[in-house]
Amino acid sequence: MRLTRFSDNALRCLIALAVHEGKPATTEQVARQMAMSNDHLVKVVSRLATLGLIETLRGRKGGIRLARPATEINVGDVVRATEGNLVLVECFDPLENECPIAPVCGLAPVLDQALAAFFAVLDRHTLADLVAQRMELSQLMHA
Repeated sequence: MRLTRFSDNALRCLIALAVHEGKPATTEQVARQMAMSNDHLVKVVSRLATLGLIETLRGRKGGIRLARPATEINVGDVVRATEGNLVLVECFDPLENECPIAPVCGLAPVLDQALAAFFAVLDRHTLADLVAQRMELSQLMHA
């Protein structure tokens, strides 16, 4: 399984903001620090704000920052909210399924278990876990 660029950038944005420890950052700063497109990050920021994960601040000292503590932001929840489609194979979607062997195929249940295991691991972690090495992250982001 591969996360979309959107989810990857959302997680990287949240990591950057968690490293800042509540200080507002601009999208330009985050994009530069995390080596991503500012145009794409603006879309990510809009979605993260809608989800209540970050807040946007207007004015001269404005920018973006986490809307709640990093310990309260679950990694699995972020991935679920930012991944557009978690249908790994056609037969996971009953409206689109045209696979002739779906009723007896053993692949779908195995993939379903794998996806559940993937999220079980993500669900055990918060954003705070991802920034446990805050000083090292900060140094790399400013290099």
